[in-house]
Amino acid sequence: MIYVFCRAVVRALFTVLYRFESVGVQNIPSEGGVLICSNHISLRDPISVGIHVKRQVKFMAKAELFSIPLFGWLITQLGAYPVKRGGVSKDSIKNSLKILRGGEIMGIFPEGTRNSDSEAAKRGAASFALRSDAAVVPAAIVGDYKLFRKTKIIYGAPIDVTAFKDNKAPETLDQVTAIIMSRIKEMQATGKPTLS
Repeated sequence: MIYVFCRAVVRALFTVLYRFESVGVQNIPSEGGVLICSNHISLRDPISVGIHVKRQVKFMAKAELFSIPLFGWLITQLGAYPVKRGGVSKDSIKNSLKILRGGEIMGIFPEGTRNSDSEAAKRGAASFALRSDAAVVPAAIVGDYKLFRKTKIIYGAPIDVTAFKDNKAPETLDQVTAIIMSRIKEMQATGKPTLS
């Protein structure tokens, strides 16, 4: 399988180049839908989120990338699916929910853009969390991808969002987003997985 092969190769490269390691990967459920919510500091982040996870992690990617010969085919094989420029389309939302409800893993960056702060975090992750029955796993990438300096990813225990399931008002989405971001920030600060 192309994904398994590429994951192994890139994992070896990241281990050498960035001394990359993962902590708390056991917090990712071995079955069922999972939404991994991570901070976003680099274009390498989607790779970092998935290379130590046994199951395939799927991500949205800019639609323009899929029109590049060979590259578009490759990222499709690696689990990427298109999102149009200027916002998430209805098709992207449907695809995301289909992935989560189908028992697969999806990665998302609640901040939306690299180096955004938690105040600007978007509601997308919270919306997907409440509209699916997926486990919500916070993740924190710590480090700066400097050559031969340690960079790691920390996976926290799944966040229980069941108390918010029946209320999808904007204020509720903001509250769930704040909880997700606070777990990510805590792991960035402590270097340790959060507890449930």
